[in-house]
Amino acid sequence: MHLSRYFLPVLRDTPKEAEIVSHQLMLRAAMIKQSAAGIYSWLPLGLRVLKKIEDIVREEQNRAGAIEILMPTIQSADLWRESGRYEAYGKEMLRIVDRHERDMLFGPTAEEVVTAIFRDSVRSYKDLPKNLYNIQWKFRDEIRPRFGVMRGREFLMKDAYSFDLTKEEARATYQRMFAAYLRTFARMGLKSVPMKAETGPIGGDLSHEFIILAETGESEVFLHKDLLNKTVPSADTDFFGDLSGIMDRWTSQYAATDEIHDAARFEKEVPEDLRVTARGIEVGHIFYFGTKYSEAMGAKVQGPDGQMVTPEMGSYGVGVSRLAGALVEASHDENGIIWPVPVAPFEVGLVNLRSGDAATDTACADLYEKLQSAGIEVLYDDRDERAGGKFSTMDLIGLPYQLIIGPKGVKNGEIEIKARAGGDRETLATEAGLNQVITAVQAQRVLV
Repeated sequence: MHLSRYFLPVLRDTPKEAEIVSHQLMLRAAMIKQSAAGIYSWLPLGLRVLKKIEDIVREEQNRAGAIEILMPTIQSADLWRESGRYEAYGKEMLRIVDRHERDMLFGPTAEEVVTAIFRDSVRSYKDLPKNLYNIQWKFRDEIRPRFGVMRGREFLMKDAYSFDLTKEEARATYQRMFAAYLRTFARMGLKSVPMKAETGPIGGDLSHEFIILAETGESEVFLHKDLLNKTVPSADTDFFGDLSGIMDRWTSQYAATDEIHDAARFEKEVPEDLRVTARGIEVGHIFYFGTKYSEAMGAKVQGPDGQMVTPEMGSYGVGVSRLAGALVEASHDENGIIWPVPVAPFEVGLVNLRSGDAATDTACADLYEKLQSAGIEVLYDDRDERAGGKFSTMDLIGLPYQLIIGPKGVKNGEIEIKARAGGDRETLATEAGLNQVITAVQAQRVLV
């Protein structure tokens, strides 16, 4: 993509309404633009990141055996009355009356919709287990939307819902999804820590939230140092085999958000030199809640003995749009964003230091073609702008690698390479530098 033809209205100054780093940088880097309080348009650069996050989430859900569907954003209030949640949910639910005076709502979650789909479609234990997910926009009318996409009113969410015949099978599904979440976040270059959590209004007796560590995180977390060094499930993990020990191996027995942290137990059982106190951001939450919704909504299947059985359920959420902000919170410096390769909007930024110079333009065009031929996603800054402005833009939007070329480099047959993470620069012969960047990008596309 040539930057001269792209839509990238970056901002020089930080908007006054932006309180946290991710909100500031996402606005300045022209990833998002506010449309209303807590509601954002995703501009081209931000949309590319959002789609990459979505793709990784989708791949790991599919790999874990979940099946994608697409449920509506507007839901019938009658379904929520069946489950008993319509009046109980509170003012966060945006309630709507259509032209026929029917009560509707903009879905904040989809347990009722998916349970109705299952109830009307599945009759026998032979059709179990089932795990259905969708990636869809949700709406919660936050009393004070703030922090950009980290706490907006409209947000993109992956929500999955599992149906199993027995509690044992349901817990096996839960652990399979637990492992899938570890891989999902690791593939984005994030260190995630699963925390035992309260079930809240979703219900049930088993829940974990997944926290990524970031200095600017919203919550304080407490954990054993060993958790930071654990290895996530590998690419050849048998997601349908025995994962029964994975939660015990990965979940801190002491750590949680500060609302439910057991400080006394933490200090008693964890040696002082192994205690880690950090800041974190919740990016995923999973629940096993048994028959709360299936029983309330009359979802039953015929069991192997001919008796009708109420399926056991779980739900599994990932904040897809929230992850875009969380990634910025976890990886930035004073100059801008630092994207890991798997979620970067472009993998390489090609900087022409002297646009209009025939030799430099020709050399850049050649590099651009070779990068594209190698399957590299490249943003070519071919604008007639000063070099300092081009460098500032590249640092702000955070592409993993920059290839910098000007008249002197062309004359010497060299290019300069800058790694955004760390800022290391080196000058190499043109072909050698090109090959080095291509190899580095290809090696980092899948981090686990």
